Amino acid sequence: MTKIAVIGLGYVGLPLARLFATKYNVVGFDINQTRIKELREGHDGTLELEDEVLQAVLLASNQNEGKGLFCSYELTDINDCNYYIVTVPTPVDKNNRPDLTPLYKASETVGKVLKKGDIVIYESTVYPGATEEECVPVLEKVSGLKFNIDFFAGYSPERINPGDKEHTVTKILKITAGSTPEIAEIVDSLYRSIIIAGTYKASSIKVAEAAKVIENSQRDINIAFVNELSKIFNLLKIDTNEVLEAAATKWNFLKFKPGLVGGHCIGVDPYYLAQKAQEVGYNPEIILAGRRLNDGMGKHVATETIKIMIRKGLSIKKSKILILGFTFKEDCPDVRNTKVIDIISELETYGVTTIVSDPWADPAEVRHEYNVESFKKIPDEKYDAIVLAVGHAKFKEIDIQSYLKQTSVLFDVKSILNKSETDGRL
Repeated sequence: MTKIAVIGLGYVGLPLARLFATKYNVVGFDINQTRIKELREGHDGTLELEDEVLQAVLLASNQNEGKGLFCSYELTDINDCNYYIVTVPTPVDKNNRPDLTPLYKASETVGKVLKKGDIVIYESTVYPGATEEECVPVLEKVSGLKFNIDFFAGYSPERINPGDKEHTVTKILKITAGSTPEIAEIVDSLYRSIIIAGTYKASSIKVAEAAKVIENSQRDINIAFVNELSKIFNLLKIDTNEVLEAAATKWNFLKFKPGLVGGHCIGVDPYYLAQKAQEVGYNPEIILAGRRLNDGMGKHVATETIKIMIRKGLSIKKSKILILGFTFKEDCPDVRNTKVIDIISELETYGVTTIVSDPWADPAEVRHEYNVESFKKIPDEKYDAIVLAVGHAKFKEIDIQSYLKQTSVLFDVKSILNKSETDGRL
């Protein structure tokens, strides 16, 4: 009987576990006991799953229907599974070098319960070769079993877009791969049983790893290009969005927009590919150039805001600037690797006071991760400047002008307001 353990119940793991649980017995495993308690109570704090959807698969497990989801932090609850799907984060360190610590720890966890015939499938984004060169040796060492003799590996990169209720996991075509041709077919069949959009079986795990890491690298480079255009057009006194709208009338023009590039994927994955390229003696010029440009956009937004304030004759020191939005993208509570913090840090070097408001972000998490105080509701006062940093739909519903003084500055990073309402935008 198929029994699946999903290791890591974050933005990727939970929706996947829920989907598998509609057909199979699934144990969702996470070392965060608070997270497990929350899920057992039928609520997902990441808001990827609606409570009733989560509660339905939890109920199926409780009623022993041969399917359903059971959430646990106890290792003994996953020792009788025969598929282990690892969905932990793959971040970078402060020097932008790949940090495989979560992947190593997850592999150690699985290794403790690994049995003959089991298949371990990794979904975490990595550089080509990481699964077989980094993770498999950990599994072998901890379990005492031999790779491709006693146990096997697969890879199926996650393609979830946090906060996106249209492109959900079941509607996104899934790349799959296995450590042998036979295992590749088994892994593909497993995912094919739940993914409506279908699957694509790659020729090897390395090919699947490479395909995933270039998806986000490509987006990063394209966004870097339009970010650079926005800097150029700003100097030329041309509206970037008007230029992009005109250019988009050509059928094969790629419709990217300028903005901040954060999050756990686009702002991170290119560094994994760059690291591997450098290890084999190649210096990736375009990939790293795109990263440098995008990583500098927070500072650019802050500098442009200050310039406009000076042109308006506003006093900079001790001025109050409202930052609207803190999450890494719109309509999503995820604050991982948000580049809004770069705007705040740069503004504060000018001696200004920043006030952060985000209806989606958890103030406790923002405080813990970034040492920044944030508010769900906008503090009711007048500000010398407002930086609309994240394009939450809720910001379109409020009267932002009511929070401005007569000579205040409004900088719209995502261009969600009418141009006539703003003093600057990318």
